[in-house]
Amino acid sequence: MSSMRAAQVGAAGGPFEIVKQELPEPGPGQVRVLVEACGICHTDAVLVDGYLPGAAFPLVPGHEVAGRVDAVGAGVDGWPVGTRVGVGWFGGCCQRCPSCRAGDFINCAQLQVPGLAYPGGFADAMLVPANALAAIPDGLSAVDAAPLMCAGATTFNALRASGVQPGELVAVQGLGGVGHMGVQYAARMGFETVAIARGTAKEQAARDLGARHYIDSTAEDVAARLRELGGARVVLATGTESPAISACVDGLAPRGHLVVIGASAQPLSINPLQLIFGSHTVVGHASGTARQSEQTLAFSAQAGIRPVVETASLEDVESAFARMRSGEARFRMVLTTGN
Repeated sequence: MSSMRAAQVGAAGGPFEIVKQELPEPGPGQVRVLVEACGICHTDAVLVDGYLPGAAFPLVPGHEVAGRVDAVGAGVDGWPVGTRVGVGWFGGCCQRCPSCRAGDFINCAQLQVPGLAYPGGFADAMLVPANALAAIPDGLSAVDAAPLMCAGATTFNALRASGVQPGELVAVQGLGGVGHMGVQYAARMGFETVAIARGTAKEQAARDLGARHYIDSTAEDVAARLRELGGARVVLATGTESPAISACVDGLAPRGHLVVIGASAQPLSINPLQLIFGSHTVVGHASGTARQSEQTLAFSAQAGIRPVVETASLEDVESAFARMRSGEARFRMVLTTGN
């Protein structure tokens, strides 16, 4: 294959166009990944609409990539051609800034996000820094692995970092592409799991995914219901509506944590008294490193956790993207290339 297809956006808010490009050759420290599947994340819409700092058009989005190593640049060891690999929001780091030197690679001052720092996975192939690669275990297909590189890694690692213990109450606010992964991880990790969503249409799905309790935020006072259940040690906020996130704070148990992973520019409505009384905390969590993504994949394969997906071909990216934006997809859209 000397040329490749890429789904490119020419200007902020513009449509996708399938373009033919020369197959790129990896430079030092890079590998070429032959893309087999790429999930469509809500943050891809933020990028396409031009809201992420540093976005330069035309661009190719995609940071939930699953494929295999197709070519290796100079100085790359341990990733032979044919190795099954994933690439997520963490698309490489500088290894020189204070955060990197402290081992906090996800907060690298020059973090490379696929689609933003370099062309992403809405394509037949892409070049990736070798330090961004996560090995995919044999138990996961490419379609299953792709969404785990962002939706999966973010929720799994946010829960691991929260300090919550098995048996404690964990509520997952929002039941979309990210939230449906959070419910599965919370249940498999031994937490008493609550799903919070609008209406009753998703209740059975939430219970099938492992939720023990379901709260319809249109019919119940979310905080009051959480308090009835004993208070949430953690509320994992995966939705993008800040009022819905804010409504959960008073449902936290003493020293409970609101962990925000849903990307929104809306301010949260939380007053200092809500934090002081009960010693509550509000924290943000960003995805995970390549190693943490690898651990996400391994745990998912072992625990039988899989994303619920709808697939579409790369050529159908426009309609697939629209389906993600509308919230109609159940639960994650994944593009496939046929590779």
